[in-house]
Amino acid sequence: MNRDLRKGITRLGAAAILILAPQRARAIDEIQVYNAEIAEPGQWTVEQHLNYVGNGLQQPDHPGGLISNDSFNGTPEFAYGVTPWWELGFYAPFALEQHGPFFAQGVKLRTLFVTPDAEKRDFFYGANFEFSYNSAVFSPTRFGVELRPIVGVRNADFEFIVNPIVDFAAGHYGFTNFAPAVRLAHKFDKDFDLGLEYYADFGQIGHFAPLKDQQHTLFAVTDFKAGDIGVNFGVRHGFTPGADRLVFKIILGYAFPVAKSSESKSSESKDSEGKNSDSTPRWLKKIF
Repeated sequence: MNRDLRKGITRLGAAAILILAPQRARAIDEIQVYNAEIAEPGQWTVEQHLNYVGNGLQQPDHPGGLISNDSFNGTPEFAYGVTPWWELGFYAPFALEQHGPFFAQGVKLRTLFVTPDAEKRDFFYGANFEFSYNSAVFSPTRFGVELRPIVGVRNADFEFIVNPIVDFAAGHYGFTNFAPAVRLAHKFDKDFDLGLEYYADFGQIGHFAPLKDQQHTLFAVTDFKAGDIGVNFGVRHGFTPGADRLVFKIILGYAFPVAKSSESKSSESKDSEGKNSDSTPRWLKKIF
């Protein structure tokens, strides 16, 4: 068999794998259920996502892809509050393969729309739109879009949040996957939660993958504060052969203080002195 023929067969085989195999970008750089809480207008926040796959798949999702077993993944994420209901974000995922080099996984931009003051509401909702430029090790397609609706309820003790995520990958080997995420947590204190987070990837919408190729995983998680740093830590167990068996994740977050205007400072100073404070009842303000 001559060399050109062998190359042709190899390329056809790779194309067949991409077309017939259940297509999914393994989004292990950011493992998070969005809760509709955003930065204040004019405020910057930063999060560092770090994940380690202690026991994962030994084969990549696509030719040339990352082997998840024993890999270290993460991303720094910067966000800016535009209005009480709109936040913009930017991040650049990276990965370290087992005994291998450092990989930059491209860049991502997101725009998040939510109900204002979601953390104070019993029912809240929103939608996040994420646009990504992917490196070949992360996805068989260069460009992708994630639509992440957010629906949740909470009270003083519990919160239940659903993110029915849809992933779109553009290009010749493009796909549209359904990858929902769900969170149920109990609040023990103002800055201390314990809960469960479920993540799944059913595969291409309209042609879900066989159960063995789907991803169904469950995280035991805790959220707490270490000074001014918010911490989300979790340990995941995968229930299907298509999912990584053991994953550790941690998210470290910090919100930069918002500089107050001189006008608001003056108003606060007058109120603290008992002068010029507005004592109008709230129900009367609503009428007028």
